[in-house]
Amino acid sequence: MDSKTALGIINDTFLQIFNKTNQFTLDEILSKFAFDIRLPQKVIDSLTGEQTWTVSFNSQKYITQNNMEKYDEKKGWIIPKREIKTLGELLNIWKLTNYTTTERVYECTNISECDPLYNTENAYRCTDCRKCKNIVFSDGCAGCENIIACQRTAQSNFCLRVNDSGNCQNSYNVICSAKISNSIFIQDCNNLYECIFCSHISNKKYCIANMQYEKEEYMQIKNIIIDWILKS
Repeated sequence: MDSKTALGIINDTFLQIFNKTNQFTLDEILSKFAFDIRLPQKVIDSLTGEQTWTVSFNSQKYITQNNMEKYDEKKGWIIPKREIKTLGELLNIWKLTNYTTTERVYECTNISECDPLYNTENAYRCTDCRKCKNIVFSDGCAGCENIIACQRTAQSNFCLRVNDSGNCQNSYNVICSAKISNSIFIQDCNNLYECIFCSHISNKKYCIANMQYEKEEYMQIKNIIIDWILKS
């Protein structure tokens, strides 16, 4: 996964949610939409000096999963037994092998700057996601496709900033909700279609701030709100 592919995923997702192409760079997406998400950070592999990515920020020594496996094949991680007189000596010996593994990916393809990730395809700078595809800047998601800056969300597609939710589609900024589609700024709702700025309601469509609108008027207001969201 490279930055061009990541931007392609973002553009496809923006078209589904906003019916507009993405005009932001990756850094601008990170700053504007993923600013509060726990993401892997850059560190240095202590053996090779190469750049790598981890969500374990408090370690003093790092090693990529790939380099860890290579070292195991070439030298092995078992060291000769030696006499230990103090706990301090034992702790110093532990330091010889105590590297934090980075970029841990399991049964994944086309992954970049992620740690850890499971059964996922096409991911950029994500953590703790599983069985996902085409994801960018996301944490703790499962069974999702084409998501950006999402957290703890499942079975959702073409979503941006959807948190603690499930079964959402083509939506932006959804919190603690389920079965939300084509909607923007939703909190604690269920089964909404084409709603904006709504909270604590269910089984509605064409509502704005919990007020019912006709479709034509709703769409006019939605276009204004989308332009406001996408301002640089």
